[in-house]
Amino acid sequence: MSDDRQLRFPEPDVALIPAPSRLSASLPGGGTGYVIDADTEIEATEGTERVAQWLRATVGAATGFPLRPHRDHANRVLLRIIPSLADELGSPEAYRLCADGYLIAIDGASEAGLFWGAQTFRQLLGPDAFRRAPITRREAWEFPAVTLHDAPRFRWRGLLLDVARHFMPKEGVLRYLDLMAAHKLNVFHFHLTDDQGWRIEIKRYPKLTETASWRTRSKFGHRASPLWEEKPHGGYYTQDDIREIVAYAAERHIAVVPEIDVPGHSQAAIAAYPELGNTDVIDTTALTVWDNWGISANVLAPTDTTLRFYEGVFEEVLELFPADATGSTGFSSFVHIGGDECRKEQWTGSVTAKNRIADLGLADEDGLQSWFIGHFDAWLSARGRRLIGWDEILEGGLAEGAAVSSWRGYGGGIAAARAGHDVVMCPEQYVYLDHRQAPGEDEPVPIGFVRTLEDVYRFEPVPDGLTEAEARHVLGTQANVWTEVIEDTARVDYQTFPRLAAFAEVAWSRLPAPEERDFAGFERRMAAHYARLDALGVAYRPPAGPRPWQKRPGVPGRPIEGPPPHK
Repeated sequence: MSDDRQLRFPEPDVALIPAPSRLSASLPGGGTGYVIDADTEIEATEGTERVAQWLRATVGAATGFPLRPHRDHANRVLLRIIPSLADELGSPEAYRLCADGYLIAIDGASEAGLFWGAQTFRQLLGPDAFRRAPITRREAWEFPAVTLHDAPRFRWRGLLLDVARHFMPKEGVLRYLDLMAAHKLNVFHFHLTDDQGWRIEIKRYPKLTETASWRTRSKFGHRASPLWEEKPHGGYYTQDDIREIVAYAAERHIAVVPEIDVPGHSQAAIAAYPELGNTDVIDTTALTVWDNWGISANVLAPTDTTLRFYEGVFEEVLELFPADATGSTGFSSFVHIGGDECRKEQWTGSVTAKNRIADLGLADEDGLQSWFIGHFDAWLSARGRRLIGWDEILEGGLAEGAAVSSWRGYGGGIAAARAGHDVVMCPEQYVYLDHRQAPGEDEPVPIGFVRTLEDVYRFEPVPDGLTEAEARHVLGTQANVWTEVIEDTARVDYQTFPRLAAFAEVAWSRLPAPEERDFAGFERRMAAHYARLDALGVAYRPPAGPRPWQKRPGVPGRPIEGPPPHK
């Protein structure tokens, strides 16, 4: 293991998550360090005012202190952007924090780095700094005398939230962006469309929200469950909602990557516009938005009509998700097109599909799917954007700039990296947070493999066997929250936390090899972090197991026994 992968945990232990690269006492023998009070000011140098505003809105609200712009007090928080820190610490998202005497200096290699330093500053103030108003009248808040140097291991530190299966209102999405920022995650994968719902307003196709955003009922539990919730479910984000979400994320240095699924996972769109389906095989006018889970056989028809329709969709999507929405990462240029789990039965029986295969000189229906993905790869590239899709899009070959989300284990990521494609590692066996957290019967609607907090902490995003050059194609990693059996925000919280905290440390910190990681030390730091989550109102899974109201007795799941496959 090279030295640059080794994380140091020096004294003092201030329970930061994710753990910083280097931390030491600023004053000889420790010391109380710094006091924040009503006279503390913020000195915002050039390019730092947005971070200063964020500190006033969060830390200012929690402490009740105004944190006025700096005028004459020595007692101040100094914000600076120092680009040379990028070379010194190896990342444009690097930061340095030093508390000594009457000054706390937070320096970032960029505005993003400065913002991550501000997140650490908030953690160091204690759990009550995460509240929205003071809970007691405190004349002063102590701040430890520490010096930190910190930078992320991975550029892409992502969270996927599936709002298609169960809709999350806009306020919930904004809340999750705040939770991501608190954990230094910087890519929000926004899964907006699927068989069970379409969640984004497209003005030229109003039926996508009038019809495709609502289903008449929902399966309760796994798809084999006999239980149904017999009431309509749905919702969507207006274009102004989307603009607000993207702007809110950008203020927190989070890139939003929208996902519009093609050519599978498209029954909701076909229900709204039947001409998109395989009309020579089934009566698409009889389709409704799907009310069950699983993989629908109703996929898009490989026709020019379908291509033009989705080009129209993507034209509006590109306007709503501009490529320059965030700073240094460049990930806001990505558009996710799904490309996974496309069933071929209807294409096999379709004369239209057979003619398209013949006209294009393709071998079979698998080649037709590759052609479909390739069309939008070229279309997006011509507009300065980058396509990313699930690892099935590797089948048939990809254009040079396309990237891959490796979900079916490590194999897709290895193949993509060896073929020269950038890859985001999100294998379902390790970082699908809808999978159950413990083997006990109390786990609500148990799905998939047991993935404990420790399992997530020992996840290694870079697969074995890659050369150094190939490993550089691993942009980073992402945890995915699929919501088929997660019906509301409280259930999203339960499945996501505390495991997202462990994942955040994997994505940010330069941890040793999985078997060498200090999980006991992480658990000790989590004891303080639970108090932060409490202050934020997160309905996480307690270490001892679910609370009575978090259980779902009698709702069938689909647990998979035994350890997940390694690859």
